[in-house]
Order: sequence, then C-alpha cells, then structure tokens
Amino acid sequence: MAFVLELHYTSNQKHIPNFIINILREYSVYADVTYNTQGVTFIAKEGENLQEALQKIAQTLPASLFLKASSNTQAESEPTSLPELDNRFPLSLGLCPSCQKEMFDVSSRRYYYPFTSCNCCGANHSFLLSYPYTRQNSSMKFLVACDACQNEQESKGKKEQHHINSCHSCGVPVRLVSKNAERYANDAGSFRTMFEVVAKALVDDKKVLVKTTMGYRVFYKANQINNDSVLMMINANTITDNLSLITEEYQALLSIERPVMYVTLKNEELKTLYGANTAYVKYPDDGFCILLGAELQKLGVEYIAYEEVDGEYKADMVMDYDLEITPQSDMKFFLNKDTSFIAGGQRVSFPSHNLEAKNLVSVAGDLVGVPEGEKMLFDDMEYFESIEVAGAHVLEGDKERYHTNQKYFLEDEASFMSVIVENQLLGVKCVGAYFDEVPSFLYYDGKKVLRVVPPKPFDGENLLEKIASLREGSERLVENLEKTLPDVYAKLQNLQNQKDVKLFEAVAIILDLDDISMRGVAKEAMKFVGKGGIQIDTHVSDNRFDNTAFLASIISYMIAGVSTSILAYSIFESFGDYFNDILQELKGKTKATQIVLCGSHFANQSLFSRMQRNLKMTPPYMNKNYPIGKENCVVGGVYV
Repeated sequence: MAFVLELHYTSNQKHIPNFIINILREYSVYADVTYNTQGVTFIAKEGENLQEALQKIAQTLPASLFLKASSNTQAESEPTSLPELDNRFPLSLGLCPSCQKEMFDVSSRRYYYPFTSCNCCGANHSFLLSYPYTRQNSSMKFLVACDACQNEQESKGKKEQHHINSCHSCGVPVRLVSKNAERYANDAGSFRTMFEVVAKALVDDKKVLVKTTMGYRVFYKANQINNDSVLMMINANTITDNLSLITEEYQALLSIERPVMYVTLKNEELKTLYGANTAYVKYPDDGFCILLGAELQKLGVEYIAYEEVDGEYKADMVMDYDLEITPQSDMKFFLNKDTSFIAGGQRVSFPSHNLEAKNLVSVAGDLVGVPEGEKMLFDDMEYFESIEVAGAHVLEGDKERYHTNQKYFLEDEASFMSVIVENQLLGVKCVGAYFDEVPSFLYYDGKKVLRVVPPKPFDGENLLEKIASLREGSERLVENLEKTLPDVYAKLQNLQNQKDVKLFEAVAIILDLDDISMRGVAKEAMKFVGKGGIQIDTHVSDNRFDNTAFLASIISYMIAGVSTSILAYSIFESFGDYFNDILQELKGKTKATQIVLCGSHFANQSLFSRMQRNLKMTPPYMNKNYPIGKENCVVGGVYV
C-alpha cells in the first residue's frame, strides 16, 4: 500500500512541493510526484520512515499563499525510487521555520548569520548572475564553500543542491559604517553585536541603511514615516493589537512569500502618524530583517518603518557587504474575504517556467519570456545570453532591435491576453477591462484581442482651459475654483506645464491631498465609513472615457464643500458602475461568455468591492500566478 498526500496548491512555483520532496529524500521515502491544474499529489511508499517524514512535514512546512488545503488517501501501487528535486529556478522568499530556528540556535554554524537560507527559502534569486542556476553563475562564486557546507549540498535534506549555501566559516562579512566608526562582523558574536548596535540606533531616532538580501532598505522609527513608507511588524504576537486583520490577512503576512499588504490600522497612534486608517505592511522576510527585528523586540519595539531605496541613500548608519545582488520588486498582495490576487511586483511570480512554449521571445521592460523545452521561462532579461528563435514580440515604445522578425504589442492587450492564457480560456469569447491610470475595454473573439474602447491618454496641458470650454457655463466653474480653492487652482496651473502627468495625480491635486498619486486617492477613500457615495461623471465622449468631464465633476463637488473622503470613495464607486455598464453592454453585443479584469488599479478595495457586487452573477477572471499589473505583459506578449 502507498500513502497519498494531495495538496490544493495553486502556484506554478515549486518551493512548497520541493520542501516536501526534501524531507522525503532526507528520510529515504520512495515517492512519485505529479502536478496538475488542481495541485500536487505525492504517492509515498509506506514504512516506518514515512511517519517520521510526515511528522517533520507537519512541524516545518511553511505557510503559503498558494497552499489552500490538503487531504490524504491510500493507493495500491508503491513507488520504487526517491522523488527528484526541481531546483533549476531560484526564488526570493521569506525564511522557512527550519532556517529561522537555525539562525537563533547558539550551537549552529549559522547563529545570527543573516545569509542563512535553503534551497526552498531565502533570497536565492538576488544572487543569480545568469542561467543555468549554479554557484558559478551566482555572485557566491567568489566564495568557496567550507567542507561542512559542501557536505550539506551533497547530502539529502533542505540544503541539498543549495547552490549558494554558506555559513560563518565560508560566508560573507558585513560592515557597519557611521560618521565616527566602522566595524565588521564575520562570526556569531560580532554579528549579534552589530544587530544590537543597529537596533539601539533606530530606537535613538537614527536612520539606518541596510543592504538586505532583498535589496537596500532604509529603516527608521514610525514617527518618521512618509508616503513611501512600509510598516514592518516585527512581533507576530502583537500584530493584531496594531492591525485590524481578518484571519486570511494575518496568515498571508506570515506566509513564506512575505508579501506587502494594504491593511487597516487598529493602533490609534499609527493612525495619527499615517494620517489614515490604512497602511502598507510587511512581516520580516530575510535574515537581516529577522535578526534586526529580534533585537528591536528586546528593546520593546513592535514595529519599524522602512523604504526601498538605492545604495546612495544618505543615512546615519550603513550596513553593507561586498557581494553583488540584483533584488526584485516586492510582491504586493490583494486580499479580501472573497478574493485574493497578486497586485504587483516581480518577487515570487518570476522566474516562472510554465505555459506552452512558442518559438519566439517576448520583451516587456526588463522582463523577457524565452522558450525552455516545452514551456516558456519568464525572468529578467539580464540573465539570458543570445537565443535562437523565429521572432520577437516587443512592448510598444521599446526602441531596441531584438530580432529581424520583430512585432510590437500593446500593454493592455498583452495584459488581457495573459489572463486568457493563465485561465485556459483560449478559444473562448471574452470581454474585459484594463485599468492603469486610464481605462480601456477589450474583446477576445477566440483568436485575437481587439481594443473596442481604447484608452484615452491623459494630457495635463491646458487642463483649466479644457475644463472651462467643456460645456456652456463651465468657465464659471474654473472662476469659482480660483476664488474658493486658490491653492488647488495654483497647483493645477502648475500641472499644465509638466510632462507625463497621470490622471490620478490631477485627482489628488483637486482633492488637495499630500500624496499626489493613485495611492493617495485610494488611502483617502478608505477613510469613508458610510454606505454610499455620490455620482461622479464617468461618461464616454467619442467612444472613450472623458478625462476632462471626470475632473470637472470632482471640482464642482469640492467647491460645494463635499468631504474629500466621500469624494475619493465616490470616484471608485462610480468607476465600478462605469466598468460594469460598459462590460455588460459589450458582453451582450459580442455574445461573449466570460469577463476579464486586469491592470494595477483594480487592486483597490473600494473599487474592487464595487466590481464584485456588480459582477456577482458573472465573476471575472484575473491573473492567478502573475501580477495583474504591467508585469503580466511579458506573459501575454507571447500569445498576442
């Protein structure tokens, strides 16, 4: 007889399956592993080692955003060999429970060693230089593994095939530089002292720039926050004292993927500091953040703020090391009680090896998709050498020549197509909306994607004149704006002379917000606690969204004294109704059976809640393993 373990696992990444395979191999348990669209199935040979392996899996398996449930049954046929690891593509993840335990074990070779990781956790991708992924193709190639680390890599267990394995004996020294001193850490005692010094400096209101394995982050106390700050909750036991979380949000924050999430604050002091009820929040992911968090907890600190910056940032202290890393942008994860999806960022989504291979490359920004066997491999362009293919699909606006047979694709069409391919909707008629600053509507006829309502780019030039000439009497609206809200009027005047202005920057200026961005408007909307807003003008002019009428409507409400929180909420509520009206109309005209949503602006609680309500009878398809924003273009670019 054989034991069958089935995981409802929704990711194309293999860190969770590999974690289980590591343990089965460590305990010499024969097993077969199969993957399908529903998850992963392990068929393991029964025996005394199996129970020990299952017990260790239960104790050490990390929580994951993609692991939804598990079940077990029995089968007749027994496997005859050990399962194989697939460790070809490195990821950037948080640390698994086993590696964290090792880092705090005083008898360990990695006690307080911030580069601790295994082949299923840690910022392995940050050290990648080129494919194939080996130690020689990583920045760790300059460090020779000691005998103990080399033995781990060649032995079955969590360090097996761990290409960047290291410890105090063979690892990376770190230096801490301040205005008056410089110190180095290269063993357990000096590393612990260094993190103690940094923690005390932060408590003393200093700013510290740390080159974590996830990239440069500047840390500071929460009383120094700004619009770009992320709140790092460093004590799992007090998270719910400071944040109002549903169970799923709490679990997501502590998952091995360690996403950044936009959540509701409970702590009144934090609400005052942020000037809002919400904030971007994260739990420590890599060794540097975890060790720093441990020392801060000893000083009574429950949270710290940080920003993603570059190495040139001027801080009171700098913690650095001489090793090249290429960090990925952090994963932002959207979650409410009914739905979850990746809102943005490259981490965890890339690299990915999935979907049907095509004899071409897809290029979108820094990302590229290349054929690798029967599937496509998507990752950063710098990791690939020249590749022989029949052609190249390139995001419009890229001036580089990648191939003699090169064609261009549009951002919204490729984003839309990525959802079609991920959800296996090829050949199925679909309509959908893409929303990144300005909306567009698309139709997939089963063969190709068509723009049916193209986006109308926002142009801030002569904005006030456009509003004044919008319709009869509109000039009085501009006159009243200058009299009633002179500061807003002056900012809009200045906006007219700037290039590449975004629509929601203009919205934030009209609402007189400090954070002049979509983020600022979304934050303001979350302050509204009523049951319904007011109607904002989202009419279509010449078959396209009318940006001028939209802004004029907001101005009129501001002049009338409507609160900014109601207005911000109403903007997204009105957009939700606008999207629904157009989509239902298109669905009827085209006889499409499915609805697709994509674009980063749908990762907004106020808007998405309205969309869920409006599309309750026809729930929309969205990306599953890729961000809904621009990063998914490289995927759809293969198939447009």
